[in-house]
Amino acid sequence: MSESRRTPHGVDPTQPNSARIYDYLLGGKDNYEADRAVAQRMLAIAPDTRTLAWFSRQFLLRATQIAAEAGIRQFLDLGAGIPTEPTVHDVAQKIDPEARVVSIDFDPVVFAHANALLGSADGVTAMLADARDPDDIIERVRRDGLIDFAEPVGILMVGVLHFIMDDERPADIIARFREVIAPGSYFAFTHGSDETDGRFQAQSTKDVKDSPSQVQYRSTAEVRDMMRGFEILDPGIVPLQEFLGGDLPATRLVLLGGICRKP
Repeated sequence: MSESRRTPHGVDPTQPNSARIYDYLLGGKDNYEADRAVAQRMLAIAPDTRTLAWFSRQFLLRATQIAAEAGIRQFLDLGAGIPTEPTVHDVAQKIDPEARVVSIDFDPVVFAHANALLGSADGVTAMLADARDPDDIIERVRRDGLIDFAEPVGILMVGVLHFIMDDERPADIIARFREVIAPGSYFAFTHGSDETDGRFQAQSTKDVKDSPSQVQYRSTAEVRDMMRGFEILDPGIVPLQEFLGGDLPATRLVLLGGICRKP
């Protein structure tokens, strides 16, 4: 599908959107009927998907905390979605009030919400940009003095990579960010696993076929290959339940998560 078809140019309430589906699963109100319909079909097959959405949110916050405790003071939150409290900057600035966050999403609806909700927060900038175009993001954050790539950066790609199709070369996108960040930088991500329930994969793929939120489930080995050049921290690339620890239930939708460090 062409880039123009996949990139939203404005609000289209008839097309499901990954950020708004996620917002609905988290109990938010910034979603439309098309988003709720997809979410309800997901929940009909896998009622535990709402629980997994909360696991994903906890992983994002845990990854931010780990990076901040390691000394990271600037973050790129790619595919940030509609702001939900606590936010990435809440966690980072609890450790260091001077921490900076650039909250990036390619959906103008999400950008509008981020501007409204984050615009008055110190050290936080909302940016309308596409994670599939790392050069544009790198140039803009450099030009505007938002990120100093001579210092370590925390890059967050939670709930993003499985929406990047094979022909959009997700490994190359990650490699470009890896090239520009300083040693000691952190990269945290989640990715939909091909071990997800087959009915769920088929339904979710069908639901978003002609939308900006097409999905590609991949194996752990494929995801690991994307992380070449990074040191993958313990416990490795694992289902979110294993990363978060405790006696968390398995879910039909399997999300892999990992935290990497640039040596």
